[in-house]
Amino acid sequence: MTIWNLGSINADMVYAVPHLPGPGETLAAHDLKRFLGGKGTNMSVAAARAAAHVCHIGAVGPDGGWAIERLLEYGVDTRHIASIDVPTGHAIIAVDPDGENQIIIYPGANRVISTDQVDHALSSAETGDILILQNETNAQCHAARRGADMGLRVGYAAAPFEASAVKAVLQDLDMLFLNEVEAIQLEQATGLTPDQLPIADVIVTLGARGARHFDIRHGHSRDYPAISVQPVDTTGAGDTFTGYVLAGLDRGMPMPQAIAQASLAAAIMVTRYGTADVIPDLRDVQEFRMR
Repeated sequence: MTIWNLGSINADMVYAVPHLPGPGETLAAHDLKRFLGGKGTNMSVAAARAAAHVCHIGAVGPDGGWAIERLLEYGVDTRHIASIDVPTGHAIIAVDPDGENQIIIYPGANRVISTDQVDHALSSAETGDILILQNETNAQCHAARRGADMGLRVGYAAAPFEASAVKAVLQDLDMLFLNEVEAIQLEQATGLTPDQLPIADVIVTLGARGARHFDIRHGHSRDYPAISVQPVDTTGAGDTFTGYVLAGLDRGMPMPQAIAQASLAAAIMVTRYGTADVIPDLRDVQEFRMR
């Protein structure tokens, strides 16, 4: 099977700072690194490193050839990434000594993906494949409807969070990934708690407390504790978790096993500085499990 990801591609400029800047504050960073990033990219790399076949649907600008090459190096199918005359998306990320972050995103080419490109890519998809979307690209509604019509298992990672964006695709979703704050915001916007949403599976990440899975079809939920580690950078941890869950499901794992493996991958991720370039692979996860 295949995971199809309509996802963002960014250059992540990561600045190490003594603390996260406040309003009007000028702050000197003591380190700068450039990483391949974007929520979509992170999920594609995570799923590929978890041994899934991943086809990325996206766009880069004239300056984005390096990103396509890096994705290909990490095992992602890049045939459906367009090169267009709009700058590649990028993110400015400040990270403090405790691993907390502050992010500014310029979407660039990520918001200029044509529906024809999406249709051409998904014409190769098969019933039962997974389609994952986030809120860093355009064409989400079109892709979700097309995926649902084709019998794909459609998932949505609701970040950066906009209630209207989630509500626009809600009827076409099989899976929804939220963090705790996003779950509260969606409840405020819809009047529905996670267990009342019209979706088969809702997964709410709870940061250092782990994750909670709502199995709507069977009417129950289950908590999964986080793995205890010393974090240095939380950037991309949620994307790593999502990519690993999707890869596990694609490989036939039951949800509890997929979430447990994803929790290990996310725990490793927060001990590393960076985004897509440092996402752990299955060997890392297996070695971590043996400790």
